[in-house]
Amino acid sequence: MITEFKMPKMGESITEATIINWLKNVGDAVVADETIVEVATDKVDNDVPTPVSGVITEIRFSKDDIVKVGEVLALIDSDGQSGGKKITIGKTEGAKSSHQNVIAQAPEAKKAEVKLQAKANPDAFLSPLIISIAQKENLSLEEVRSIPGSGADGRIQKSDVFHYLKNRKYPLKSVPQTSVPPASAYPKPTINFVEGKDRIVEMDRMRKMIADHMVYSKQTSPHVTSYIEVDVTNLVSWRNANKDEFAQKHNEKLTFTPIFVGAVAKAVADFPMINVSVDGKNIIVHNDINIGMATALPNGNLIVPVVKNANEKNLLELAKDVNHLAESSRNNKLKPDEVQGSTFTISNVGTFGSLMGTPIINQPEVAILALGIIKKRPEVIETENGDEIAIRSMMFLSLSFDHRVVDGFLGGSFLRKVGDYLEQFDINTAI
Repeated sequence: MITEFKMPKMGESITEATIINWLKNVGDAVVADETIVEVATDKVDNDVPTPVSGVITEIRFSKDDIVKVGEVLALIDSDGQSGGKKITIGKTEGAKSSHQNVIAQAPEAKKAEVKLQAKANPDAFLSPLIISIAQKENLSLEEVRSIPGSGADGRIQKSDVFHYLKNRKYPLKSVPQTSVPPASAYPKPTINFVEGKDRIVEMDRMRKMIADHMVYSKQTSPHVTSYIEVDVTNLVSWRNANKDEFAQKHNEKLTFTPIFVGAVAKAVADFPMINVSVDGKNIIVHNDINIGMATALPNGNLIVPVVKNANEKNLLELAKDVNHLAESSRNNKLKPDEVQGSTFTISNVGTFGSLMGTPIINQPEVAILALGIIKKRPEVIETENGDEIAIRSMMFLSLSFDHRVVDGFLGGSFLRKVGDYLEQFDINTAI
């Protein structure tokens, strides 16, 4: 019996993945639930196991091929008969010929239907991968946005761009941008490279995606950053006094992060217009409050695991989620759903000793909060006996927000509310 081994669904918004590496070859025997291929989505890498035991008789895609969810990756003879072995299809020939065969066999009516579903959207959201492809192919922003998207709501997918590149005859000319100075006036600076002393390190796949995402965010959202300083002396004292008991009682480590997440989630609930995304001329207000945590991986790259429905959880539940996500990040075991769906992001730059930061917005969100290091400093405080100087634990908060939809009043009010929740930390409402 021949079983079709298909690209599985790996997240709500994930429609395709890239083949990283095949762990098995044609003719190899496999056991059910054994990982036979590694794939990468826009967010994380995944091991894909085989659903049955048997022998691989055909592999339809090779390394670096982009495969849609539901497409057949390979055929497995579950009776163990390797009989008619087929040669692995290569990236340049197999992917094309396989798609061409599908198109050739499709009825004309079906072709017309597919064409009708695709539509050009001048305000279409462009993912970091789409931007990366466009840069490599020297496509202008206007040209990319003119490509009909076959995804949900006309979203442009990789396959749409590749189809356009294959068939285009007269590429659109980019509209000159007055804000960009002429190349002749501001030439690209020369990078001095000393052979034998300097070395070249190629960006890995994740670093390229991070770079594209950061550039896209700065080009899309006019960033404004506001700062406040908060006194977290009472919070620090409570946490230091109770972290050991908390760990013994609940078997969970109590860091500052779940406390920060809880305070931010409460403030987001107070100011729902900070929990939005921009879609063209529309503002989408999200009902769920999902807090992303910018997390550094051991290799230096960045990932944003997400605490879902953070406003509905107490401190213990938040601690469990935060500890699980942090551990999974360190061990590269995050699931696709655990890095999807954030509506607001925090970045604890204080972890690295930074006093404060100016974070870049995690698109398609409209704000991101950076939390600086907690430092003891002499501060003037008001007491019953008047002003006094005391040693206090102080921390800077910095909020970067999208000035298209978040003005200074909203951004400043939200930031102050987060500070209030941290300064007035109440364990009775947190637990």
